Amino acid sequence: MIIAIDGPAASGKSTTARLVAKGLDFTYLDTGAMYRAVTFAVIEQAVNLNDKTQLHTLLTGIELELSTRAEQTEIVLNGNDVSEKIRSVKVTGMVSAVSAEPAVRKAMVALQRRIGAKQNCVIEGRDIGTVVFPDAEFKFYIVADYATRAARRQKDLEKQSEHRSLKDLIEDLKIRDIKDSTRTHSPLRQAADAIIIDTSNLTIKEQVTLIVDQVKRRHNKVKK
Repeated sequence: MIIAIDGPAASGKSTTARLVAKGLDFTYLDTGAMYRAVTFAVIEQAVNLNDKTQLHTLLTGIELELSTRAEQTEIVLNGNDVSEKIRSVKVTGMVSAVSAEPAVRKAMVALQRRIGAKQNCVIEGRDIGTVVFPDAEFKFYIVADYATRAARRQKDLEKQSEHRSLKDLIEDLKIRDIKDSTRTHSPLRQAADAIIIDTSNLTIKEQVTLIVDQVKRRHNKVKK
């Protein structure tokens, strides 16, 4: 079974997806972390996104391993733990451009589908319910207002000793939304059959319970 959770940056979908997976005893697949890892590799190797040969070489040689420990996603890139490094401001500022590259999306989607075909998964991203798993049994679209999203992003950055004002972060998020929703390949958009959940005024527990209850209720009806 696939549970797709999509939504814009810092809307709360990653935390929600992780805890929903835990509540249902499903595998949690953090696609955002996957794209951040590729972005980190692009930066580290000084790959020119306009040079398709360079990009192809990077993608064919990349090795990604994901695991969840203590409710946190751990990312090992080519044998190195980059779990903290992929959350930097530099990676955040470039991840939309890297994610928009067709070759990058093709490689990541193929990997996501391989993982999803083998086990029950909760998968979050921006195009899971529309492109990666359009036939997912459950689709949710997570949203939140800009002030709430900026506060969440600020909290994450402060854990890495990076300080940004809420005003700057709101502007960053607005730019990110425009980039993600207008890119040519796999743009951010809500699937027609997705359930919208506004997390602006919900606690983590409330939003997780809302999704878990819906999945269990509908799944039990199908079994009957």
